Amino acid sequence: MTSLDDLQEEYGFLDADDRYRLLIDLGKALEPMPDPLKTDATLVRGCSASVWVYPTRTDDGRLHFLADSNAAITKGIIALVLLTVQDRSPAEILATDIEGALAPFDLKNQLSSNRTQGIPNMIALIRETAGRYA
Repeated sequence: MTSLDDLQEEYGFLDADDRYRLLIDLGKALEPMPDPLKTDATLVRGCSASVWVYPTRTDDGRLHFLADSNAAITKGIIALVLLTVQDRSPAEILATDIEGALAPFDLKNQLSSNRTQGIPNMIALIRETAGRYA
């Protein structure tokens, strides 16, 4: 899996169209989320596209998130968010400045506001999940 730093470096060199493609490719690389997990309970509120996030816990207590969206670019944004927290302990996730990690990608200026409006809700859901397990 690509690190956020490597991705940020590559992203910085790309024009807007290639940035879209990079996000779409990231989304395509997401681990598949089984359809039975895509329920009202796993749906993230406030996203223009449908977004589902399902947390699982590894044997050693780290959190692993399965996620999906019905929109390719949104799925890429989810993948970007997950790169900041995937397979970390709840305490590590709570200590992570997710917004800060995503800031260099300047998503608000790269994408339309309806594409980015659900990001805070997704981050809140991840933090809430980590808080439950911490």
